[in-house]
Amino acid sequence: MLQTDLAEAIGMVAGTLTTLSFLPQVIKAWRCGSTSDISLAMFLGLCAGVALWLVYGLMVMAWPVILANGATLVLAGLILVKKLRDLAQEKRRPSEEDRP
Repeated sequence: MLQTDLAEAIGMVAGTLTTLSFLPQVIKAWRCGSTSDISLAMFLGLCAGVALWLVYGLMVMAWPVILANGATLVLAGLILVKKLRDLAQEKRRPSEEDRP
């Protein structure tokens, strides 16, 4: 039982650290209003992988996996949504060639 509690505690600490590591990127993207330095492919892959980890955690009822990946998906998803909005706005802006 003690070993299981230790494993759960390690999982919670690991999940907390990795999830909190996304906060600076989310804050920077919203404050600066730009995601130009962020890779769309990387965040698409990250969000897909984190979503699958969340599904796995739900299937095996692993609370550290569920909580960490649920929170990470929200944070990474916010960045992904901002990136997609920025890309859509870039497409709507007239290019320099189109300007008089």
